[in-house]
Amino acid sequence: MIENQYPIGKLEERVFTDTVKQECLGAIRYLPNMLEAAITNLDEAQLQTSYRKGGWTVHQLVHHVADSHLNAYTRFKLGLTEENPVIRPYDEVAWAELNDVRNLPVNISVTLLYALHARWHEAIKDLSDQQWSRTLVHPATGVARPLSYYVQLYAWHGKHHVAQINYLREKRKWKT
Repeated sequence: MIENQYPIGKLEERVFTDTVKQECLGAIRYLPNMLEAAITNLDEAQLQTSYRKGGWTVHQLVHHVADSHLNAYTRFKLGLTEENPVIRPYDEVAWAELNDVRNLPVNISVTLLYALHARWHEAIKDLSDQQWSRTLVHPATGVARPLSYYVQLYAWHGKHHVAQINYLREKRKWKT
């Protein structure tokens, strides 16, 4: 495994109990706060540092989380309003090279995440068990997975990238 590619480990899907649901909802709700705290006081040189050899820079990671979670929010809305929709994959590496990622400061994506996660949390916080069982189909596998899986995936995803940034801060002994 590449050095600290997964500082919190890989996603482990759990039985979707009320406790797991509340943990995931909290992660969705508070991800913008956690991400903002992870990048607080980083200067431009630090933001342009890769968290690991061959990895994205902190700058790219922040924009990637916004891109990924925009897609996730849309996927959830589709899952709640359509029967077994096939989700649209995207080339996250190519997205990380586009001008909005290259040229815009990270605070743009952090601001976007605050609004996005407020809406996302509001949309899913009171779902019924039946709604959590609604499925999305990934075209690469053809497998239908319930929204209860996807909320765990994206809760993990946000914490995963925050942990990568915090790992880099600790490794480089950057002030917090």
